[in-house]
Parts: sequence; C-alpha cells; structure tokens
Amino acid sequence: MLRSVRCFDRSALAPNGSERTWESLGRRVALILLAVFFVGAGVGHFVNTEFFVSIVPPYLPAPLALVYVSGVCEILGGFGVLLPATRRTAAIGLIALLIAVFPANLHMALNPDSFVQQGIPYWSLYVRLPFQLVFVGWTWWAAL
Repeated sequence: MLRSVRCFDRSALAPNGSERTWESLGRRVALILLAVFFVGAGVGHFVNTEFFVSIVPPYLPAPLALVYVSGVCEILGGFGVLLPATRRTAAIGLIALLIAVFPANLHMALNPDSFVQQGIPYWSLYVRLPFQLVFVGWTWWAAL
C-alpha cells in the first residue's frame, strides 16, 4: 500500500486537524525556512565556488572537493529536514556540518584582508562566528 509523503508529521495537529499551538506553526515555518536556507547555501557552493574555496583554511586538503561535498551535504540536509523519516538524521548531519565549517568562519575572521577586499564588511567576519550557534539552535529547535 502506498502512503503519501508529508513534510510534517500529524503529531503537531489537534484531533480536529487544527494547530495545537502557535509554537507548532512557528516550528513548521522555521523548518521550511531552514530547508530553504540550507538548500540555497548548498547551491551557492556550486554557483560561487571560487569564493567558498577562498574561505577554506589553507591547512585543509582539497579545498574544491570540500566545497563540493559541503554543498551537497547542505542541499541533502535541507531537503532531508522536510521529510519526517529523514528529519532527525538530516538535522544531526546539518549540525555536524555547521560545526565542521566553523574553521572556515574563524579563518575569515583571523585573515580579514582578502575578504574585505572582496567586498565583505569587516564587522561581518566576526558576526558570523556566534551566528553558527544561532544556526545550530535553529536546526535543533525546528527539526529535532
């Protein structure tokens, strides 16, 4: 027997089909925005590859491969959080990815000259660092 694939499980609905709380609706919206964010960021790895290669710390091998792998992981994770069957695994993978790419953000903050020359505001190189925690929290709250 085939079942339809739903992006959201029915546990967030009251018996009459209405939302239990505004939090359920908020989580659904956060989940969709999370998916859009990660799929968009992942696509960005293929559209703006040169930039992403430039932020890979020099001590890591194969920067181009790392950019492509992280882009694919972001796209798969973004789509994965929409499906109840893969949501937990995708969310854990995205959180692991956010932790794994933190050295690139740190590299940008510690070596700002070339990034500022590319038009990135100096202050944003430092704001990116705590935002990794925001993204981890967002992923955790929306998908786990």
